[in-house]
Amino acid sequence: MANLTFTFMLLMLPFVFAAIQVGAQQQPSNITLGSFLYPNRNPSYWPSSSGLFSFGFYQKGDGFQVGIWLPDKTVVWTANRDDPPLHLDAYIEFTKGGKLILWTKQNKKIIAESPQPVTSASMLDSGNFVIYNKTIVVWESFDYPTDTILAGQRLTLGQSLVSSVTEVDHSSGRFYLSMQADGNLVAYPTNYLNGPEASYWGFMLQSRGEFGEVSSVFIGLTPTGQLFRNASNGFRFQVNTIGNTSNQSSTNKAAAIYRATLDPDGIFRLYTHNFDNSSLEINWSALENQCKARGFCGLNSYCTAKNGSSIGDCSCFPGFSYVNRAMKFQGCYRGFVYEEFCGSSRDSTLAYNVTAIQHLKVGGYPFSQVSMVEQDCRNSCLDDCTCWAALYMNGVCSKFKLPLIDSTIEQNDESIKSFVKQSYNISQMAGHSTPYPGKTGNRNESRKEIILILSLVLGSVAFLFTVFAIFSYIFYRSRADEYQKLLENPYLGPNEEFTLRSFSYSELEKATEHFKEEIRHGSFGNVYKGILSEGNRTVSVKRLEKIGDEGEREFKAEMTAIGQARHKNLVHLLGFCLEGSEKILVYEYMSNGSLADIIFNSETRPSWEQRMRLALDISRGILYLHEKCETCIIHCNIKPHNILVDDSWTAKISEFGLAKFLVPDQVGNQLQLKGTRGYSAPELQNSALISDKVDVYSYGVMLLEIICCRSNMDVNVSTEDEIFLPNWVHKCFVENDIRKLVGDKEVDHAKSLERMVKVGLLCIHDNPDLRPSMRNVVLMLEGTMDIPFLAWY
Repeated sequence: MANLTFTFMLLMLPFVFAAIQVGAQQQPSNITLGSFLYPNRNPSYWPSSSGLFSFGFYQKGDGFQVGIWLPDKTVVWTANRDDPPLHLDAYIEFTKGGKLILWTKQNKKIIAESPQPVTSASMLDSGNFVIYNKTIVVWESFDYPTDTILAGQRLTLGQSLVSSVTEVDHSSGRFYLSMQADGNLVAYPTNYLNGPEASYWGFMLQSRGEFGEVSSVFIGLTPTGQLFRNASNGFRFQVNTIGNTSNQSSTNKAAAIYRATLDPDGIFRLYTHNFDNSSLEINWSALENQCKARGFCGLNSYCTAKNGSSIGDCSCFPGFSYVNRAMKFQGCYRGFVYEEFCGSSRDSTLAYNVTAIQHLKVGGYPFSQVSMVEQDCRNSCLDDCTCWAALYMNGVCSKFKLPLIDSTIEQNDESIKSFVKQSYNISQMAGHSTPYPGKTGNRNESRKEIILILSLVLGSVAFLFTVFAIFSYIFYRSRADEYQKLLENPYLGPNEEFTLRSFSYSELEKATEHFKEEIRHGSFGNVYKGILSEGNRTVSVKRLEKIGDEGEREFKAEMTAIGQARHKNLVHLLGFCLEGSEKILVYEYMSNGSLADIIFNSETRPSWEQRMRLALDISRGILYLHEKCETCIIHCNIKPHNILVDDSWTAKISEFGLAKFLVPDQVGNQLQLKGTRGYSAPELQNSALISDKVDVYSYGVMLLEIICCRSNMDVNVSTEDEIFLPNWVHKCFVENDIRKLVGDKEVDHAKSLERMVKVGLLCIHDNPDLRPSMRNVVLMLEGTMDIPFLAWY
């Protein structure tokens, strides 16, 4: 009977979708050329004829975003979803030429355009925003799904749904659902390699061997609420129901809107909106609870499914603290100091304890798996400086480095127990077993005895209280000095072992064909192009080739800095290899090369809009390093050669070999820096304290280079004044002749040109105190903050 149903559906599908298309073409509420939308005044949106869907500006935080939504404010599609919120001065124009353009104070973005003539547009009752050439649809939002598909919409081969960050922030989130070429619909976390072991849910093609090669495949949603997959091998079809509303809901179909959404928690769900009684119903869910979504809880945390509920609760491992307690899924950071001398003669200065947690299953990739008894597993992790958690299951001890990922409480599995190591006497978990103490240093015992004795004396003798206060101050200063020395070590970060994947040397040698294709030279070695066998993914492989301690330090600094930083404008570290003398880092591949290749060596200059976007991308990446990381990261080598650009023209910062770390409230470090001539701040020549203002200076020089598409030092120029770029830019600015910096082609962008020049000059001020913070640099480039007058003299 089920097969007959599928066959009938298959025969009817072309007619169903044809009917939807005909209905779309007959919609009377057309939008004429020359129409406008505004975020803060009418019209702010274009409704469909029934009012069920609207296209226009919707609220996002303190700003606005452009998208499509239902009457209950459920957003089903967003344009340019990863852009920052729009300000009140933004507006949308449906031009006479048929382009749908979003205008802002800084620039413009094309939302939709077609090579064919355009006559009108319409917001359809299907939720599809379409653009017409007479009666022919030449562009439709259904072709560009974000996190949702609606009735009549298809997710085709090679397309993906990407979850939103939260229910109110519709930027790209942590999960994606891929319609794969093999016919399988598979869900993955976004920050993992695309391979079978990374997936957490899949709707697989049945009778895969008999069916053969897939020639076409899509998933769709019928007008009656049936979510299905249709696959073809060129000769026959296979139609399978994924989820259905017909037998689970008493909803009036005529008044219902159906949608299938990859929600922010990573679960694919089928919904019914009934606007007769203003109800929302979940008809089908791919997973029974949030903990089943791999990576639902972030780094160094684990997920517990609440009894009888689909909700998952994220908890920090012992000794770790939430990155953001209001958003626990973002993970946790280590709340204690990593001991650099673990295992040496100085190990008595810092002891550890182990907390046993029943039912806790630690995920990720163990660096060691050995059969042993439970007690030996706990002791093995305690004595191993690289081990921070051990999973004991079925007589096998698996040991893990940081970060701890994909960890869950498996309530029904009594064979699972994990041991988590942290600094002695740190416990953040009530209700777990008593910590098993390790070796305790004499200093800790001495401190306990002193506190006990002096606390008794405090009750009777005020004089001894004074003595105790003096002694405690001296003791505190000695410990504080020792801790400060540890923090000032520029090659020791709070997450030194941060990684997602450990590769073997043979894997990377095979991926790069014996390190055959060199694509650039990095700070401590060459970078090679490689293709991983898993998922056929192209990567960049950076191999340590500097001999001696300097190369080792730069490798550790880069691994520490990029390992703890996650941002769309920082190059993404995928993994590493530490095998004998081989030290290798594996990054995402950046197809457009470096910024230097684009602005110095390209035959044609990037457009002004592209230059502004690149400049903003880089500034946001540096802002993240300075203010959003656990510790302030100073890159110390910002230059065009260390900025990489991907295929979507997103700029990403790379090369962290010279990076330095500042803990909160630390002004700077007095260390020698090499940097790069022309980009190094002048205070570094005087061995001054390193602060985040050295990156601001380097960015300022680079910003002037982006504006002019030339190097900061060039002898092949027409006049002597033009040799050193900062001096020439300052001269042109003082003479009110900055147009000559970019040529006549860019005169239409005079305001943004002036703003970028002012910011660049402000950033390269000789006095670091007069340079802006990167936060203010971003605000000034966006045009939301006035630029101080002092900077230009």
